[in-house]
Amino acid sequence: MSENKTTSVTDSTTRTIIALTNPKSSSNVGGAMRAAGCYDAQKVVYSGDRFNRAVRLAADTQKVHEIVPLVHYEDLLTALEPGMKLVCVDLIEGAIPLPNFEHPENAMYLFGPEDGTIKQQVINKADAVVYIPTIGCMNLAASVNVVLYDKLAKSQQHQLDNDLIKKSRDRNNKIKVKELKYQKNAIKEAKRLELEKLNASN
Repeated sequence: MSENKTTSVTDSTTRTIIALTNPKSSSNVGGAMRAAGCYDAQKVVYSGDRFNRAVRLAADTQKVHEIVPLVHYEDLLTALEPGMKLVCVDLIEGAIPLPNFEHPENAMYLFGPEDGTIKQQVINKADAVVYIPTIGCMNLAASVNVVLYDKLAKSQQHQLDNDLIKKSRDRNNKIKVKELKYQKNAIKEAKRLELEKLNASN
């Protein structure tokens, strides 16, 4: 096992590991690393040697690899932490469609390679097998982003105020929404602001 960094993104009790099965493309690994940083995953692990032969971290433009550990394992299942569920993500017959999936609090999401699939013996050991119901298969890095976004959207942990926007946006971006045209969004936003004021007064 070799490791680039050991610094964790957060001390949160919720743990998320991204596992990549023998990834071929450095841009996919870089994209997965960037997703890990955006969605607060604690670690990215990978197997195989194809990535080591590629130009490393081509898409990791935010240099997340300096914060999130990127670790090589001969056997990805040994990366599972105590109490963590194994969730395999691939186009596997009998898998659960992602929109219907209830994410475990602590999980390792194991993705198949770009040009293959997860082995049957690994699938047999999974706590859940999930697929993204698209027409055709998605790019590996895009799949990681979709799964992590789905977990965030279904959780109660995402930040709902402008502080996160200010912290995350490009420094040249100073644009503000002046008026919400879509009425349903306007009503939802008004309710959110009202709830924010109520919470602040308590």
